[in-house]
Amino acid sequence: MPDGLNSLKRKALRQVSRLPGTRFLWSKVPVGSLETRVFLGVGAKPMYQFGVYSAASLAKALGLPGISVIEFGVAGGRGLVAMEKTAEEAERHFGVAIDVFGFDSGGGMPAPTDYRDLPYEWSQGFYRMDVERLRTRLKRARLILGNVEETVSEFLPKLKYPIGFVSFDLDYYSSTKKAFGIWEGLPDTRLPRVICYFDDILCYNEYIGELCAIREYNLDHSEIKLCPMHLLRHTQPHPAPWHDQIYMLHDFRHPLYCVNVRQANLASTQLPL
Repeated sequence: MPDGLNSLKRKALRQVSRLPGTRFLWSKVPVGSLETRVFLGVGAKPMYQFGVYSAASLAKALGLPGISVIEFGVAGGRGLVAMEKTAEEAERHFGVAIDVFGFDSGGGMPAPTDYRDLPYEWSQGFYRMDVERLRTRLKRARLILGNVEETVSEFLPKLKYPIGFVSFDLDYYSSTKKAFGIWEGLPDTRLPRVICYFDDILCYNEYIGELCAIREYNLDHSEIKLCPMHLLRHTQPHPAPWHDQIYMLHDFRHPLYCVNVRQANLASTQLPL
């Protein structure tokens, strides 16, 4: 949990936020600090707030000047707009620069490749983007349109700051597996631990969809792993389904992986870094 909130304040906020409708109304009018809203899971996309805030906190602890945050699967753009708003707040809070990117085909979902893409759920053309309309809503996020396998390989050499948070919302197994090419760059293209959110893992199994892509990635890599953040929901004031959709990429051979980022007196209360 955020390290700036003392024990009494945390208890008071928990009680107030338990009142019926409080967090819903709060998400519509996001008053108060980003730190407080992350702590309580208040926001249009609380999983993005958690991811961006955690990544910026780790970058700050490591003395890095900035991070990149990414959404794979932009569609209508609601998530990307929320991501860039959180990035603006996190920049001010931590003094860490944050670049925001959104990857999408721009023309909706491609045709499914086989059963692992869950063709009974999705099909070609779903979630088509109105590109020009979305561009008018974005202030800082950069859209990267095209085949994800190609755009990722072109993107990595141009990256300014290491990747700190990624949302995967590509639905398909095949598209998600191609997006994992984002981890194929040199270690300085990512933080030693990267928070990841997987939108489409609920109610599925590890032989189809995003969970299948994760399982195969871990089988293929011995020293970099995508791991669920076990018991995350039990550390939060308001447990939610999205807590089970948060993973962390651990790059065990990253030069910064073993750098200690904890203050001894706050080791049990900080966000998982």
